[in-house]
Amino acid sequence: MNRRKFLKQSCALLSGTAGTLSLPVLNSCQTSRVSASQDLPNPRWGMVVDVRKCREGCTVCTDACRQENNVAFHGDKRWDVHWIRKVKLTNPEDQVEKALPLLCNHCDNPPCAQVCPVQATYKRRDGIVIIDHHRCIGCRYCMIACPYNARYFNFKENPEWPNHKYPKRSHGVAESCNFCAHRVERGQLPACVEACGRMKVNALVFGDLNDPESEPVKLIAENPVKRIREDFGTEPKVYYIGL
Repeated sequence: MNRRKFLKQSCALLSGTAGTLSLPVLNSCQTSRVSASQDLPNPRWGMVVDVRKCREGCTVCTDACRQENNVAFHGDKRWDVHWIRKVKLTNPEDQVEKALPLLCNHCDNPPCAQVCPVQATYKRRDGIVIIDHHRCIGCRYCMIACPYNARYFNFKENPEWPNHKYPKRSHGVAESCNFCAHRVERGQLPACVEACGRMKVNALVFGDLNDPESEPVKLIAENPVKRIREDFGTEPKVYYIGL
């Protein structure tokens, strides 16, 4: 093929596809990116939450998360950001109340990543779902797509900066739990898990779901566990005992 014919065919191809290059195409590309990472080897980080041990009124995990990750807290529900939060569940049959920690489920098929038009949200090789705040345009599609209500929009600059070793949170972007990825990379536990362990509560257990000897895998094997909204096919990596 000569140069003139090559250019002619290339122009025809571009003109025919320009009108169709829109959000669905970008979503399709993102979906491929997410699914490709699922075939990669260890580790695959996940968490087990033992609701039976979680204490109502205890804020150790949420406080540790805010201190470690500089999560914005203004004392106003309209602006507060929660990477991990606790809700109260009441059994309608016996009226027994349970404290339930909620956070990003770091899904194997994360819908938040699939709808992001700029690929600011993506799943890492180790299974942790991350938001690149430098790429996030604040469209909030990910917040709509998340079936766990685990994403928040940072409307205001954080008035405090308790951890100067970690970047100050940016306003105008979406946020969610990242399993304290910076700590995990150093061989440490997420801040919430470590804090819960210091209190001898051990309601939060973190580890490699691909390791049959890890504590989360053993707990999953030995106890009846549930995952929130499994029917959505998101394959969440946060498991609950006693839910």
